[in-house]
Amino acid sequence: MQSTFHVFSPAHLVAIAMVPAVAAWLAAVQRKYPRADGVIRYSLVCLLLLCSIWYYGSFPLHGESLFPNHLPLELCDASLYMTIATLLILKAATFDLAYYWALTGSALAMVTPNLTQASLFTEVEFFASHGLTVAAVLYLVWSRQARPRLGSARRAMVGLNAMAVVVGTFDAVFNTNYMFLRAKPQGHTIMDFFGPWPWYIAVCELLAAVLFTALYLPFRRRRLRGPRTEEVKQEPAEVPASR
Repeated sequence: MQSTFHVFSPAHLVAIAMVPAVAAWLAAVQRKYPRADGVIRYSLVCLLLLCSIWYYGSFPLHGESLFPNHLPLELCDASLYMTIATLLILKAATFDLAYYWALTGSALAMVTPNLTQASLFTEVEFFASHGLTVAAVLYLVWSRQARPRLGSARRAMVGLNAMAVVVGTFDAVFNTNYMFLRAKPQGHTIMDFFGPWPWYIAVCELLAAVLFTALYLPFRRRRLRGPRTEEVKQEPAEVPASR
């Protein structure tokens, strides 16, 4: 079924608004019923896995090969899998990446989605996978089960660039365009304002650094003002806030 999706249409705005609303509701449930945390986290894991299997499984079902053009090598794929890992093991190392990658890459993708010739299937899967990734990260923060550590923004930038090197090499060898390292998205996205190749990549790098820093600032202020310093809470994502 062909989609009639339009950017910033009422349906698009509702999809965006649902993400923080769902995260806030889940956090409120967890605070009221701490024992529900495991059910919430594992349910989110199942939903995220289902989205990924649903999307990538659709290509073989329609006779298309996954290699080399339909592999999970985008930043949003990495965000999704890092979020799944954090939900399962509650480790600060995975959360440090999931937090920044999801709240920049996945969140911006929802605001300016690259949905060219979209079907209803691709539209629903796109907003479900990206929205659930962002909602899961916000849930972990708002339920006080995880928070970015000191130096996490820097580590997330290093991880992002390391991933770009690996993916860029794959793009060069197999003539693909993962992470949009060889060309801009075909649809209208925020990259349209960043100039031609390769300058838009440099702008994206600068934007990522600014956004990562901004995402850490609320936790830096809390660290300076409150008695619960970063040194006291070195592994914030390892242990749930309450049991």
